[in-house]
Amino acid sequence: MSNVVPFEPRQASPAIGEADFDVRPVRAVYTVKEVAAMLSLSVSSAYTLVRAGQIPAERLGRRWVVPRSRFHAWLDGAACGLSATGTDSPRGGW
Repeated sequence: MSNVVPFEPRQASPAIGEADFDVRPVRAVYTVKEVAAMLSLSVSSAYTLVRAGQIPAERLGRRWVVPRSRFHAWLDGAACGLSATGTDSPRGGW
């Protein structure tokens, strides 16, 4: 006769009022790599736009960070200011 009992991991039950999903805090900044992915740009193109001041960013030491609120405000402003063709002037000189 064996005294070995099979091990079954215990599943922790959520605390009262706690959701079944992982709640992560909202980050205050994005990396240039994350911004590049959101805009469907290459990382080098995103860095070029950041350095030129076209994408709002701040330098922290040797790192560039893009403040989340300024980035989304910039996106909202950029979307409102463009025509359907993506340029300010009509095509073909019309």
